Amino acid sequence: MSLWTKVRAYPRLGLVFLAFIAFVALGLPDGLLGVGWPSIRAGFAIPLDAIGLLLIASVSGYMTSSFLSGFLLARVGVGRILAASCLLTGLALLGYTFVPQWWMMVLLGVFAGLGAGAIDAGLNTYVAAHFSDGIMQWLHASWGVGITIGPIIMTLGLTSLHTWRFGYRVVGVFQLALAVGFALTLAMWNQDRAPAGGEAARRLTDYKTPMSETLRQPWVWLSVLLFVLYVGAEGALGTWTYTLLTESRGVDKTLAGFFAGSYWFTFTIGRVVAGVFARRMGVDKLVLGGLAGALLGMALLVWNPSQMANVVAVAVIGLAIAPIFPALTSGTRMRVGDRYAANTIGMQMAATGFGTALIPSLLGVLARRLSLEVIPVCLLGVYIVLAGVYILSMRPRRARVAATRVGVP
Repeated sequence: MSLWTKVRAYPRLGLVFLAFIAFVALGLPDGLLGVGWPSIRAGFAIPLDAIGLLLIASVSGYMTSSFLSGFLLARVGVGRILAASCLLTGLALLGYTFVPQWWMMVLLGVFAGLGAGAIDAGLNTYVAAHFSDGIMQWLHASWGVGITIGPIIMTLGLTSLHTWRFGYRVVGVFQLALAVGFALTLAMWNQDRAPAGGEAARRLTDYKTPMSETLRQPWVWLSVLLFVLYVGAEGALGTWTYTLLTESRGVDKTLAGFFAGSYWFTFTIGRVVAGVFARRMGVDKLVLGGLAGALLGMALLVWNPSQMANVVAVAVIGLAIAPIFPALTSGTRMRVGDRYAANTIGMQMAATGFGTALIPSLLGVLARRLSLEVIPVCLLGVYIVLAGVYILSMRPRRARVAATRVGVP
């Protein structure tokens, strides 16, 4: 039986496959910019730090569509949202390669961010509602595949065709093809709805909870804080590892560059492995085990007994934290309840943009004023706070379980 025949025979298999491909596509643009930036800024004759404008524009769009995703999913449907978002992202990325002015590329960055945020939040919500924790881990491993392949595509364009536009055109066309795939499978995305007739049978995407009601729930904001802390720490380590190892600790640049550059690759490996054991271990063990490994690795990085210990510490942290983000997403409904889960997932995805910008930037300010050595110390503190917040976030679930056992509705 061919792959396409299997997909048609088993619609759920087809949706999972398409979701994985979509997350590969979501990671591809993230891997293009770093490699292509020197050529982009030379082509537009702009300064080195102008990249901040593009990042702010894309993050603004990403946070906006993520925040509104719960509202949109309930009223428009996940299939239509995904098809429209891939179309928007693909057109924006292709637009990068045709605009004559830098400000036009920045403007298009808003639309690329809008599409990416809706794809991210929409798929996270759908997978959390319909599939297992293991599938969620592999979904995010697919993003790691995309962000690993992206630099290769851009490097090929720069070395063989001598243009950064090749990379964005390839990824843009890929996004448009994905939009067609979502459009052709609209019926499949809607056919897994549970029948009406009971609160417990409803899917996360079936709720139409007003955002104003969701915003009044304290446990929702605690769940959002988890993502600000986690993603900020994740991004900070990826941003500052190379500088810390080479400029403060004298690690060989080639060795430091190899491990810093393979940071997202180790993420991918960790998430693939976590996907195998996710169902057996459960969300809590994945998160708490990952945090324990991160604390050990970060303590080793703070201790700094040798150059090789630094390298080992970074590798341990990368592998340890890999399953945390997908597990936090899968556990959203347990922390806040099904009624608020879809809106909360959208808010969490929006919070990732805030955390990515906030914590690495603050660490950069502290490092400039004090020392680069403040970075691992602060990150150790962030992971300690993250562990405490996660343990606190488990309280409402325990209360619901206890109420159920004593027969409280």
